[in-house]
Amino acid sequence: MNIVIDFPSRIGKGPPVFDVIVIGAGASGMMAAGRAGELGARVLLLEKMSRAGLKLGITGKGRCNLTNEGDIPTFLKKYYPDGRFLRNGFARFFNQDLIRFFEERGVPLTVERGGRVFPRSGRALDVVSALLRYVQQGGVRLLKERAVREILVRDGSVLGVRTAWETFEAPSVILACGGASYPRTGSTGDGYALARRIGHRIVSIRPHLVPLETEEPWVQGLQGLALKNVSVTVWVGGRKGPSEFGEMLFTHFGVSGPIILTLSGFVVDALAQGKVELALNLKPALTPDQLDQRLQREFRAHPHKTLKTILTFLLPKRLVPVFLDRSEVSGEKKGHQITALERKRLLHLFNNLRLTVKGHRPLEEAIVTAGGVAVKEVNPLTMESRIVRGLYLCGEVLDIQGQTGGYNLQAAFSTGRLAGESAARRALA
Repeated sequence: MNIVIDFPSRIGKGPPVFDVIVIGAGASGMMAAGRAGELGARVLLLEKMSRAGLKLGITGKGRCNLTNEGDIPTFLKKYYPDGRFLRNGFARFFNQDLIRFFEERGVPLTVERGGRVFPRSGRALDVVSALLRYVQQGGVRLLKERAVREILVRDGSVLGVRTAWETFEAPSVILACGGASYPRTGSTGDGYALARRIGHRIVSIRPHLVPLETEEPWVQGLQGLALKNVSVTVWVGGRKGPSEFGEMLFTHFGVSGPIILTLSGFVVDALAQGKVELALNLKPALTPDQLDQRLQREFRAHPHKTLKTILTFLLPKRLVPVFLDRSEVSGEKKGHQITALERKRLLHLFNNLRLTVKGHRPLEEAIVTAGGVAVKEVNPLTMESRIVRGLYLCGEVLDIQGQTGGYNLQAAFSTGRLAGESAARRALA
């Protein structure tokens, strides 16, 4: 719904028309607005785009990975820089609460590999529709195409907000503008500028959960090839960094896929520190001795087959030419001709196929934004600003980012709900 409110600025001229103003109708903003309205607050929800929930409607390739089945301790380890900031929000509203919330509103959910929770319909727009119904049922007034230009503050307390056309007053304001990725959905970093203008420190903005660009030309020839059950370890200036196990994907510019996206936040920051390499272990389930025995069995079983044929029993066919080129072992040699030294080179490459990272895709292509309002300036018990009384912050505008698997949306919903509750109770006290 889009209700137009026709009245002049009322700042300082009488009681406010609204108890709570929410800036941004994304995942956290709609949750915050709906919860505040559910508690009896008069809520105004301002969205700068022509539709609410645009980014939410395309998340997870249009399927919307809402949350994950993991427990709170597991969740807290999935966030950077410090998942402990979310502990109270999760204690108040966590994954089972979120699942119940959507199923009670007509969105059946299903659990997929890795504990990831999706709408059974596979449609992110069903999630958007449920949130819009929640907002409407709470009596929230939604104004679209209303970009907020300024958060109004006097004597350390929030007064309201100003758009290009009007000024709205309220004792509580919730900043839920999202990050700076996917700008065509309205996620253009507006919240950072609004927060900075009233005194908040913004941790540098950079891409998170973003594909990586690599130097090796052979990668382009593998475009579209997915590797499953592999592990990738990051090396920075010769020092070992984090590792992930799972699935990755070769692209025309480098690499992507779940484990690459998970490692990307570390890699983006590490690129300023020195040479960054990715070490691919193509057979992580086998120890070096087990892999050596497996190779020898294959050579004994197929003594007259060429090495390039034998390797197709162990690797995707498209990867074999690259593997042979990097190993410097002739693919025309027969199984019984492979020397111990050549076998050692093959074994090393199985465990350590290297890629050199030269950069990352732009912020516009990142799933989420790293950086944002410093969480030390936000009370994790209420989501209220420690800088401005009556200002609450939630969702991606905060400097807290999670791995893939439903962690970022759960954080958005949990912080949004907590912000909505806190803002409503302050305004109605």
